[in-house]
Amino acid sequence: MEQAALFRWLQVRHPVAAGLAYHVPNGGHRVKAVAAKLKVQGVKAGVSDIVLPMARGGFFGLYIEFKAAAPHSAALSETQRAFLHDVQQQGYKGVVCRGMDEAMKVIEAYLASAPTVAMVEGGGR
Repeated sequence: MEQAALFRWLQVRHPVAAGLAYHVPNGGHRVKAVAAKLKVQGVKAGVSDIVLPMARGGFFGLYIEFKAAAPHSAALSETQRAFLHDVQQQGYKGVVCRGMDEAMKVIEAYLASAPTVAMVEGGGR
């Protein structure tokens, strides 16, 4: 419910970001056959819940592992920790947010950062 509220807030506060941000539906319980089919299609354990593909503050985008706020917060799994480490190694900002308030602060700060400018082949933008 908190994550749905976060996306509603994003739509009102940052509509451009809301148009680009998306949830990765990797969690949840599935029938074994469906889980196997999704796995061969690229579903991976540990992938962060929310992706914001806007380059800011020297990063290429933002990955958020979204956990419920206390007292309902869950521990970060080793696969989630490893995924965040791996995206950080590739130039993305990867964070854990516990609850909507923390996620809103992270998104606000991220979007307030200057756009990251990437040079493309040939020296142009």
